[in-house]
Amino acid sequence: NIMLLAIDVGNTNMVFGLYDGDKLRGSFRISTNSERTSDELGMLIAQYYHFHDIACADTTAVVIASVVPPVMYTLVNAIRKYLHVQPLIAGRDVDIGVRNCYANPREVGVDRLINAVSAMERYGKPLIIVDIGTATTFDAIDAEGAYQGGAIFPGLKVAMEALFLKASKLPRVDIEMPEHAIGKTTVRSMQSGAVRGYVGALTGIITDIQKELGGSARVVATGGMGRMMAEYCPLIDEVDPNLTLEGLRLIYENNKDAFRGRRLADNIGNIEVTEEGAWQENK
Repeated sequence: NIMLLAIDVGNTNMVFGLYDGDKLRGSFRISTNSERTSDELGMLIAQYYHFHDIACADTTAVVIASVVPPVMYTLVNAIRKYLHVQPLIAGRDVDIGVRNCYANPREVGVDRLINAVSAMERYGKPLIIVDIGTATTFDAIDAEGAYQGGAIFPGLKVAMEALFLKASKLPRVDIEMPEHAIGKTTVRSMQSGAVRGYVGALTGIITDIQKELGGSARVVATGGMGRMMAEYCPLIDEVDPNLTLEGLRLIYENNKDAFRGRRLADNIGNIEVTEEGAWQENK
């Protein structure tokens, strides 16, 4: 049986999804940290396998999507050493399979294209995908399934952190929507401004992209804060937290030949894995 490990390396978290065939057995997230060694990463992955009673040696293939080049060298080494698989990088080793209409197609974050693959498979087209994470990205997919581009907006947590750092009297606050727009305390005022302002931005940007796509696109939210924001923004039709992992699974399904013969000899665990030579994306 196929055991696929799909890894989505984001700016804040890395999300690991373990697929048994087309079924997601489980997923876990750890913070993205370029200071970690490949052994630390490998042990975290191995612990998760152990927790689910799965042998590391059962891994058939590993596919990675990353927007963080500095962690890639250690991640690839961790997978080689602990899972005995040579991972494939989406967009570099395997084609994502979306027509990309960006002026410079290489500039698009690979996660945005993978989300497009995944969302089209599940929700059809045209589509607007809103990925609400460290940055909030809006992606427009037209009726023909071509990736047209989109918008990038600072994440809500990033914006709140900036306010806390730059204004000496403003505290850090929890992100929640107060009942009233008029806050009677500093905390309530900040929460009202942050969440209402954010919902207003989502609404405005989605509305404008919707017009440019012709007015009938479904809106799908994903990312760490997708579900929370969907509660406050009625324009969001669907919430799909596993969009990127599902997209990686589909890329594996569509490129099975590229993944053949990627298991390494089991004695690779004895090799010395060095940490020098940071991984570079092929430009």
